[in-house]
Amino acid sequence: MKKTILLLHFLIVTSVFGQKKFDVVFEADYQLDYKLNKASNYKKITTFALLINQNASFFKNMNKYIADSLEMEKADVSLSESMKYVTDFRETIGTTSAKLYVTTEINYLDYLYEEVNDIHWKVKNEFKTVLGFKCQKAETIKYGRTWMAWFTADIPFQYGPYKFNGLPGLITELYDSKDEYHYTLYSFRKRKYTYKSANIARNAKKTTKEKIWQLLKNKGAGRMQVHEQFIENKDDLEMIRRNVIEAEKNLNPLELSIY
Repeated sequence: MKKTILLLHFLIVTSVFGQKKFDVVFEADYQLDYKLNKASNYKKITTFALLINQNASFFKNMNKYIADSLEMEKADVSLSESMKYVTDFRETIGTTSAKLYVTTEINYLDYLYEEVNDIHWKVKNEFKTVLGFKCQKAETIKYGRTWMAWFTADIPFQYGPYKFNGLPGLITELYDSKDEYHYTLYSFRKRKYTYKSANIARNAKKTTKEKIWQLLKNKGAGRMQVHEQFIENKDDLEMIRRNVIEAEKNLNPLELSIY
């Protein structure tokens, strides 16, 4: 019995991250209003697809969804075409009941790390309607923020946007206490297709989240090293360096702490 459970877990993980395909049964689409610059009140808007089957979910920014599909289907994607789908959110997040599997890009290199799926929710006796579904409120403290979630038992999948999951129904709305990151479900539908380019970074370097945080801490320096290989004009490099320093100083990431 134990061997069967281990084999099943291996097959689930393989279906999410060992192969490029993901069999989709349902799709939930979210809009995210987010404040990436803590020095400004300006908010940006983007969208995500949460792909769901019986064993796992797969979360990806919609621009990355399109860009990865183009890269898989076309032998040569032009720079101008790929630039149409630039996104602030490069992560691909696979969720199972035990772990999260995250592929991300840092300075043009792909990395893969695992994270224990251990979000602890406090369910509240508060209700409202989201997209026509009756929803109940829950709260948690995670990644340095306090989060409010609304979930619906009418959709019996314990998944949600980003890394958030584990409630007795799909998360339809999720936001932090400062409302700097606010996800809202705008579409839920039954699907039956194989997403062929679910994870195109099959050669991503496996690492730990701690090392990812260190890489992100030094992301600006790493980016400058890349620029220095191709840009000879010292004035241009200095301008880029100032912009990188300013952007890092005011960066307001979704995760403020590692856990």
